[in-house]
Amino acid sequence: MIRRLAALVLAAAASLGAGAQNDYPNHPVSLVVPFPPGGVADITARPVAEAMSRILKQPVVVENKAGAGGGVGMQYVARAKPDGYTLLMALSSISIIPEADKVLGRQPMYQLSQLVPIARFTADPTVLAVRADSPYKNVKDLVEAARKAPDSITYGSSGNYGTMHVPMVMFDTVAGVKMLHVPFTGAGPAVVALLGGQVQALSTGPSSIMGQYKSGKVRVLATWGESRHPAFPDVPTLKELGYDAQFSQWTGLFAPAGTPEPVIAKLRDAARQVVADPTFRNAMEKVETPIQYLDQPQFQAFWDKDAHKLSGVVQKIGKVE
Repeated sequence: MIRRLAALVLAAAASLGAGAQNDYPNHPVSLVVPFPPGGVADITARPVAEAMSRILKQPVVVENKAGAGGGVGMQYVARAKPDGYTLLMALSSISIIPEADKVLGRQPMYQLSQLVPIARFTADPTVLAVRADSPYKNVKDLVEAARKAPDSITYGSSGNYGTMHVPMVMFDTVAGVKMLHVPFTGAGPAVVALLGGQVQALSTGPSSIMGQYKSGKVRVLATWGESRHPAFPDVPTLKELGYDAQFSQWTGLFAPAGTPEPVIAKLRDAARQVVADPTFRNAMEKVETPIQYLDQPQFQAFWDKDAHKLSGVVQKIGKVE
C-alpha cells in the first residue's frame, strides 16, 4: 500500500514537472548581465530581452550583476535553479574566469560544466581605442611611448582576466612593452574613464565605443580581428602590423546545467526568432555589430574550442593580482 502511494506521488510530481515545462514560461524570466550597463553584453542583452519578451509572451528582464570581471553574475546563474527562469548573457570571459581562478590558486567561482550554451548572437574582435586628442596617432606611437617609459601608459578594463584585460596583455606580450592595467567593474565605467582622462587606452568591443567614435571623441588604432572590421575599414588589424594577437568578444545565451530539455528547446527556438527580429537587427546595426548566430550544437563546438584556446592564454599570462 505504501509503495503504491509513493509511486502515485512520484507519478503526480513527474506529471506536474512535465506540465511546468510544457507551459514554460508562465512568469517573468531574468536575463543576467554580469557587467554594468554600457558594455557589449548589456548592449546585446537589452534588444535580445525585448524581442524574447514578445516571442515568449512573458517579460524577460535584464538584471546587471557586476563584479569580479563578470564572475559574480556568472556564478549567480551557475548556482540558480535550472528551470529556465534565470538565464545568462555572457562574453568570452565565461571561459577565462575559472582558469584564472586556478592560476591564482583559489576556489573557482563556477565550473563551465555548470552552464549550458543555448545560442551565440555576436562575435566581434576587440578594438584598441584612445581619446581623439591623444598624442598616439597609431599603434607605432603607442608602442614607442610604452617602450620608453614602462608602466607610464594606463589602460582600463572590465576587471582582471576579463575580455578587456586579456587582449591587452596579449598585445603587451607580443609588442614587448608593459602598460599599466587599471581595472573597473565593466566596459561602461572603463569607457567613461577613458573619456575623462583617467586612463589613456583600452581594448573593448566595438559597440561599447561606437557612439563616441562616431561623435569624434575616440580614435581607434587597431583591431584584434583576423581581418579588418567592416565598421572600421581604414583601421588595420594588429596582425597586419606584425603583432600576433587575435581576440574576439562574443556574446552568448546560457542556462544553468540541468535545465529540462523541453525548456532548452523553447529557448533555442526563441533565440532563432530573435536573430530574425527586425527590432533586434536594427539595434545591432545601430552599433555596427554584425550578427553571427550559432545554434546550440554549433555554439557548443565553438565554445569548446574557444575555451581551450583561452585556457592556454591565461596559463601563459600567469598570475596577475
